[in-house]
Amino acid sequence: MQKITLLIHCEDQKGIIATVTNFILKVEGNITYLDQHVDVEQNVFFMRLESELTNPSISLEDIKADFQQTIATDFNMSWDLYNKEIKPKMALFVSKYNHCLYDILGRYSAGELNVEIPLIISNHQDLKPIADQFHIPFYHVPFTKDNKAGGEKQQIELLKKYEVNFIVLARYMQIITPNLIALYENKIINIHHSFLPAFPGAKPYHSAFKRGVKIIGATSHYVTEELDEGPIIEQDISRVSHINSVDDFIMKGKDLERTVLARAIKLHSERKVMVYSNKTVVFY
Repeated sequence: MQKITLLIHCEDQKGIIATVTNFILKVEGNITYLDQHVDVEQNVFFMRLESELTNPSISLEDIKADFQQTIATDFNMSWDLYNKEIKPKMALFVSKYNHCLYDILGRYSAGELNVEIPLIISNHQDLKPIADQFHIPFYHVPFTKDNKAGGEKQQIELLKKYEVNFIVLARYMQIITPNLIALYENKIINIHHSFLPAFPGAKPYHSAFKRGVKIIGATSHYVTEELDEGPIIEQDISRVSHINSVDDFIMKGKDLERTVLARAIKLHSERKVMVYSNKTVVFY
């Protein structure tokens, strides 16, 4: 029994849900989940549907072709259909910070993430022992202002070799190149503190501490060419006060980065995020 996930967005109009659910019935599918949202301001309809296909003689490719011909074209839909049993392949990009990497690999080893991790890419050698500990191939790809073209070329070659579906920047401290962003549009996930743009620079927690902030946070978003302005997937906050030190701020910030990034990975890998007009619709 194949399990599928169907994602749809199109102009809002009458009959979409009835037409799609009747199609699932026609291909002998049993709907196990359905949720929808209408952006009234932009008149856009979004839907996420999960189904179990009960007839093994009907192939997924035939279903896709039939859906495109009989429904998607008529409604002018943007859509994707995924086999839930095939885990997406996720590449990790890291630099020297290890807190997000340890958290992701721990969750991965415990079976909490519906992904495969075929490789880790880093612009430094520091975290190779962690990759070795979890038996994941580690590639050192130097990336500086003098060798960006060569670094990008090597990154893309590795991603293609391992047939990577999406990328997670687990505190990767380099700007992703436009070519790589174009190849993985809305498929590169980043994590950072939520002090931007108020407290930029190398020591944002120190700046925030001096300013006496009462809330710190973390944001996970898709990477676009506009730095840190891509569609937001997940966010969270933690309250702080005068009794907290700078070290407390940093510790709380790392905790938030770990949990927010893990949630974003889970949402993306389970096909629960849809991107439209530089924002997201997330089906929790």
